[in-house]
Amino acid sequence: MAILGFINRWYASPNSREMQIGHRLGLLATLLFLASGCTTSSGGARAFDAALTSPLQEFQNKEARLYRIGYRLASSNASYCDRIEPTLGFLIHDASSYKNAASVREEFGLIGDIGVQAVAPGSPAAEVGLKQNDTLVAVDGQSIQSFNQDPDATWRRGLDIRREIAHSAQDGSVMIDWSSEGAAVHSVEVKAVDVCKSQVELLSGDSGALADGTRILVGDRFPGLAYSDDELAAVLAHEMAHNILGHIDFLVENGRSGGFGRNSERDADRLMPWLLANAGYDPDAATRMMQQYGPRHSGGIFRSRSHDGWDERVELIEEQVKEVKRRQSETGRATVDWSAFFKPLLVQN
Repeated sequence: MAILGFINRWYASPNSREMQIGHRLGLLATLLFLASGCTTSSGGARAFDAALTSPLQEFQNKEARLYRIGYRLASSNASYCDRIEPTLGFLIHDASSYKNAASVREEFGLIGDIGVQAVAPGSPAAEVGLKQNDTLVAVDGQSIQSFNQDPDATWRRGLDIRREIAHSAQDGSVMIDWSSEGAAVHSVEVKAVDVCKSQVELLSGDSGALADGTRILVGDRFPGLAYSDDELAAVLAHEMAHNILGHIDFLVENGRSGGFGRNSERDADRLMPWLLANAGYDPDAATRMMQQYGPRHSGGIFRSRSHDGWDERVELIEEQVKEVKRRQSETGRATVDWSAFFKPLLVQN
């Protein structure tokens, strides 16, 4: 599978998406080992130092933030994307994929293995009351327990449940049963909404930000996680642009020579402010992000033959920021139809 990266990565992976997700969960499982040293139990109650955040909680916080920003970008630009998918607006994880499922369930207050890792504000899931660390009980009447766990591939059940939710959402809604803090089970039909096909996921032990055609993969050590929401949104918008514009499939088929690779990066930079504006973020954040990231990382991505220098990239971005603001001024609307006005440099025949 080919991947385009903000940190100048372009390669064909021998692994399937399923194996990559499994690798993610396998790496994340090591966090539990670290977290176990930060916890003690007394009378069955959780006993954590309130001043400390465990590695598991820190990872969850990062992924929830990324998911929130990614959902906002993907939902607000869905009207202009050719590649869309229905979603309920929440992310799950499987406690049994960790080394010590019981400790994970205890830490997050789960009554079962499938927990809600993140819920996007304003999403259908949020509107019906689903919250982070609720426990998923059933999907369209199918008990979570009926999804078999593979001891040799502990990541697979979570993936199967995600696929079942995605499949059911194609009909416009999914019946979700869940429990909050061990209370009575809620059973609600959750309406699906369309978003640009570009879900954001966090990878453990990695420092990059990548697009694979349908997802955005961000390492938990990525420097941009220290940025403001608007500037982090700019990074995600760059990767989302690769997916929206179909760059991965095009470059796999046609290669990166003849300016294809460089123009794909230019277009991802240029589309950033349009995507940001539609999501209610400051389009100027695309410029600020590049000015902040470029000088500090000029030895990597910015000296690559596939990317212009960071100062050249800033100039391209600023041109599009001006165009976005001009369109907003003309229409009197904050949203802009980039599908009508954005002109890609990479021509795909």
